[in-house]
Parts: sequence; structure tokens; C-alpha cells
Amino acid sequence: MYELKIKDYCFIAHSLKDEFFGPAKNLHGVTYIIELTISSLSLIEKNVIIDIGLITKILKQVIEKYNYKNLDDIDKFDGQITTTEFMAKQFADDIYYELDNIDYPLNKIHSIKINLKENHVASASYLKKI
Repeated sequence: MYELKIKDYCFIAHSLKDEFFGPAKNLHGVTYIIELTISSLSLIEKNVIIDIGLITKILKQVIEKYNYKNLDDIDKFDGQITTTEFMAKQFADDIYYELDNIDYPLNKIHSIKINLKENHVASASYLKKI
């Protein structure tokens, strides 16, 4: 199995509107360190999974949707509790959508994994198998 990993970051604000989350039910900010891992069973004809520049550009496009935004104000999240686990899946789904939109051979990709680090002690991830 081949893997390619890139990193970036994103600043968001949100509230987890449920007593279950204690003080995090209130509006607060998070700086996500985003680790994107693309895996494949084989390489394309250029001996890569995907061009690093291309996947970096796609990750930046996805980050732009949420960076410096309050997730509570984004219509598609209305009624959702935007936990880190939830957002890890959202980022993975968005990456998949962007790859599909550029007509990338998704059959070459085995999985897309997003790991969101909230801080030095907590992170959550989602693995999207293709």
C-alpha cells in the first residue's frame, strides 16, 4: 500500500450545542492541524499516487470553505453538531468531491484519510474507503 501525506491548517469557530459537551457548548475557536493521507494499491504511470502540488491545491480549496468561519453560520451544517469527528468526515467527503470534479481516476485511490488535530492532546480522524 502506498501513502502520500500532506499537512495544512484551518481556523474555525463553532459551538457544540448540547449539554453533553460541557463548556464546549459555547462558541469557541479551534485551529485544526489537518493531515490528509491518500493511499493506493498502485501508482499511476508517473510513479506517484497523485501529484503533491495538485492534492495540496485541492486541500487548500476545501480549507477555504471553512477557514476563519463560524461553522454555526454555514447552512449545510444547520442542525448538526460539528464535532471534530464530524468535520474529519466532512473534509474527506469534500476532498473526494473535488477529485471527482477534476475527473481524477478515483479507481486508483484506495482511501482518503483526514486526521484533525485540535491541540497537542486531542485529534480525530475519518477514513473514507473508495
